[in-house]
Amino acid sequence: MSDAEEAPGEATGENGETEMKAEEEPNPNYKEVENLQQESKDDTLAWRESQEEERKMGEEEEEEEKEEEEEKEEEGKEDKKIVMEETEEVAGEAQEKEASGIQEETTVEPQEVTESMIRLETQITDSQSITSGIFPKAQRGSKSKPSLQLEDAETDELLRGLSTQLEFLDLDQISPEEQQISSPERQPSGELEEKTDWMLQDELGRERRDLKPENREEGQESRVSNIQSEAGISRESLVSSTTEDILFERDESAPVYPLTMTWSFGWNSSLPVYYIREEKQRVLLYVCAHTAIIYNVLRNNQHHLQGHANIISCLCVSEDRRWIATADKGPDCLVIIWDSFTGIPVHTIFDSCPEGNGIRAMAMTHDAKYLATISDAEVQKVCIWKWTLAVETPACTLELPKEYGVQNYLTFNPTNNKELVSNSKTQAIYYAWYEERDTLVHSTFNKLVGKFSQSIFHLNLTQILSATMEGKLVVWDIHRPPSSASTFLGFPYIKPCKLVHLQKEGITVLTTIDSYIVTGDIKGNIKFYDHTLSIVNWYSHLKLGAIRTLSFSKTPATPPTEKSNYPPDCTLKGDLFVVRNFIIGTSDAAVYHLTTDGTKLEKLFVEPKDAICAISCHPYQPLIAIGSICGMIKVWNYENKQYLFSRVFEKGLGVQSLTYNPEGALLGAGFTEGTVYILDAMSLENESPEPFKYSRTSVTHISFSHDSQYMATADRSFTVAVYMLVVRNGQRVWEYLARLRSHRKSIRSLLFGVYLDSNEPRLLSLGTDRLLIEYDLLRSYKDCLEVLDIHHTDQGCYPTCMVWYPPLTRELFLLICNSGYKVKLFNSTTKMCRKTLMGPAYGSPIEQTQVLPVRSMAELQKRYLVFINRDKVGLQILPVDGNPHKTSAIVCHPNGVAGMAISYDGRYAFTAGGHDHSVVQWKITLSVLEAAVSLGGEDLTPFYGLLSGGREGKFYRELEDYFYYSQLRSQGIDTMETRKVSEYICLSELPFVMRAIGFYPSEEKIDDIFNEIKFGEYVDTGKLIDKINLPDFLKVYLNHKPPFGNTMSGIHKSFEVLGYTNSKGKKAIRREDFLRLLVTKGEHMTEEEMLDCFASLFGLNPEGWKSEPATSSVKGSEICLEEELPDEITAEIFATEILGLTISEDSGQDGQ
Repeated sequence: MSDAEEAPGEATGENGETEMKAEEEPNPNYKEVENLQQESKDDTLAWRESQEEERKMGEEEEEEEKEEEEEKEEEGKEDKKIVMEETEEVAGEAQEKEASGIQEETTVEPQEVTESMIRLETQITDSQSITSGIFPKAQRGSKSKPSLQLEDAETDELLRGLSTQLEFLDLDQISPEEQQISSPERQPSGELEEKTDWMLQDELGRERRDLKPENREEGQESRVSNIQSEAGISRESLVSSTTEDILFERDESAPVYPLTMTWSFGWNSSLPVYYIREEKQRVLLYVCAHTAIIYNVLRNNQHHLQGHANIISCLCVSEDRRWIATADKGPDCLVIIWDSFTGIPVHTIFDSCPEGNGIRAMAMTHDAKYLATISDAEVQKVCIWKWTLAVETPACTLELPKEYGVQNYLTFNPTNNKELVSNSKTQAIYYAWYEERDTLVHSTFNKLVGKFSQSIFHLNLTQILSATMEGKLVVWDIHRPPSSASTFLGFPYIKPCKLVHLQKEGITVLTTIDSYIVTGDIKGNIKFYDHTLSIVNWYSHLKLGAIRTLSFSKTPATPPTEKSNYPPDCTLKGDLFVVRNFIIGTSDAAVYHLTTDGTKLEKLFVEPKDAICAISCHPYQPLIAIGSICGMIKVWNYENKQYLFSRVFEKGLGVQSLTYNPEGALLGAGFTEGTVYILDAMSLENESPEPFKYSRTSVTHISFSHDSQYMATADRSFTVAVYMLVVRNGQRVWEYLARLRSHRKSIRSLLFGVYLDSNEPRLLSLGTDRLLIEYDLLRSYKDCLEVLDIHHTDQGCYPTCMVWYPPLTRELFLLICNSGYKVKLFNSTTKMCRKTLMGPAYGSPIEQTQVLPVRSMAELQKRYLVFINRDKVGLQILPVDGNPHKTSAIVCHPNGVAGMAISYDGRYAFTAGGHDHSVVQWKITLSVLEAAVSLGGEDLTPFYGLLSGGREGKFYRELEDYFYYSQLRSQGIDTMETRKVSEYICLSELPFVMRAIGFYPSEEKIDDIFNEIKFGEYVDTGKLIDKINLPDFLKVYLNHKPPFGNTMSGIHKSFEVLGYTNSKGKKAIRREDFLRLLVTKGEHMTEEEMLDCFASLFGLNPEGWKSEPATSSVKGSEICLEEELPDEITAEIFATEILGLTISEDSGQDGQ
């Protein structure tokens, strides 16, 4: 037995103190590989039989070439005999190795015992039901790239090399030396041998064909240097034929999306960083929001693995770093397996968590054959997936009791795919998977021994180690079923045998590498122990933050030479401490690379560790400033992705807002506790002697005037403050002017502009209280901020943002977006609403928007908007007209967007993700969006698509009927004169047609519609319009109506505000209160109007009675509302019995 396989002894002295120890348990017996030779023979015979069947089919189809086929048959028999002899020889060698004490990794399974045990039975996919693929015939003399040999499902051979071959190769071309059975084992202490790569079984090869069906019979993969095959392949899949350095060498094709992610600043420090490659280029893998990033440190390149719609919650990699698995947390959660060589997703599990909560933790076996996941539901579920079979159901499932706590860490036994361990803060769980019985059983110890951080399998394979936040290590004995038993009873189970005081600091990371057990702690120390838990070496002088992740290179350490500078270990012998290079990730969002030869620590990047809410782009240089709640401001050159400089403010100062002034010399910074700094843009040093402290709440907005003479801020207490530049003692200094609590609710936009008749600045603010306020800067003085104008922007919806509309017309507009998905244009002088348009509808309203700067004078008449909503960033072609094809959006931060910035040349957009600690850079390709508009059709074609049934549908036919009927009505229903059919109707008829087709605008909305039509050409022609045709009416209707129609949710919200809770627990309004509200609140009605409306609603008046003189009507005074209306009115009674609407049970929308 090697040193690595010995049972750990009791730690003494500085190496640890034993608190408790259980009785020694005998090591479990393992299944030997005594039938390997016979299995190889059977498998070879099965292969020969399949070839015989193929030959017979060829003879039946081509009888005229029978003699030639017989000659080939004889040659094939000779080759097959050679293969069988080679396979038997290899199997015999493996059996001899096994007899020498070398254990076979994938054959380590607990045997059956005589006692029964409780187990969970689940349905799994029978891998034997998958039909084996056909071996493509290889041509002799042609040399292929190194490839993995895939074998029948019943053959359990493990070949050396990477387990990634996607196709079958002819066994005739494999030499006996290549058909070696690897027997991976733990390396003894002090030895640094290259780790044996594990091979996937035939499931990977058979089912990977589903990923590239067009290439599944010819694709090969270049991966393992020690396996050479002679094969001629005419066509190869990208995954199977690639090399590991192709990812950053491929030429980027033409963009296919208007917005393309080009760079991601920051990383999720709560998830691990993995060391992917080191030989030729240092490559890392980490997560940023919903994207996994493969980062080439030396080339400073990123490749983005995009596919998740939610924040990635966990990830893992295979032992050879070829396969990457990512999972997210949220609705429609996904598990995606990627090829790290190409960045291609090779398999996606869509229904990994039916509860919709996502995945909490996952792990992959060392041979990448199986994937295990733990859900994030209230009742956690452990699933094992045979992902190489491309199946959508797990091989086995196990539900965990709630009392075990939330399991947040999971790992496989590195030498046995059928054993796992997981832990929560209070419980460690050992799992044994009995694949032949379709069961996954678990065991835990129901006593509190500390707050666990991570758990691993011990180097000797008979124990489990669990690290605690108290610096202790719990050693668990694994009790597997005895080999002589045939039934289960209480097996397997784990029992703590030791509690070792390993160190004083809490252990945050626990892992193994080669023959060492490695820990990382909250003080930034990294320590290495041998199998007896005796300390071998440590790194405590690096001055790091709390260790969050450790990832070692897959390349073994370079053997020491005369020029090596490895440190000595702390043993009595003082041998050189030779270990692989590794990556360190800390809790303060820093990532380091440690070269162990010479102990060289290299800082790769340090990112903000808290939410990023503030970003701003320089007005004429490729610079972006990023501010975080942790008090850090970093400035990057976004063209060459180079970090320039930063500043970290004192504790308690969190950066909430950032803005460059138009000259680019200053950077205004607002902080969470109300302080305002004016900084030098190139050094981040204070421009003013002292910061301004005139607010007690977070400063959310900063804005500079066009001439940089004024600066305005807004805070969470609904207050606007103004600062101005003055000359004192020959120097220009900033001084506080005045502040005013001008709004009743939060301020959404703070905007400077310029008066049309002068070059003086103007200041406006917009709040969710629906007030647009303009301030009089010229009349304002110290401690007195004057208000010039107050205007209400909307009735029901609240505004979300505003921006100056580019000069595409002769009239200057303010563009204001609201919570109803509408975009409104207001005259900048009169504040009249001149146009209402349907804005982008991507799940949530627009929250911020900016006009894209022009790149040349030729683009002045073709302008664009960049906008963000709750979780997306998008583009909008101007002028806005309601055409849905003029807009596009993509998910940028699933948990919410905190801010947006645009580069000075309009080539890039930047979005800040807030609590996902990231900023994403997006390349803007306007030609793609223009192409989408062209494909969407011209004139009214895009608008017809917004109607139910389109132009030929029932709704449009009814609209035409109502439109022409309104012409008849305006000319008089009972007239005998010749009718004049026209393309227009007068504006007075427009509200009636709107209501007839199911849209009920308020009186204010009707006025806005009239103003929009009347003054549509006034600036150009000086004339008012008093009529409208059908195409224009259709556009007005689609732009003004609610984007999703009338819904019961809207009615329920009104009753929540106005009503009380009745005896049935529903919101209701008393009849007297209901009638009083109609005549006193909002656009109140007169009593006569109210009674007339109820007469129509109750069917006492014919339709159209008020405008058709030939009809008779019932006077309102004749109606007794006490008899017609119930005592209390609920939302359902109001919608169905009073308004006569039909409520859809499925969607909750009102049918009309």
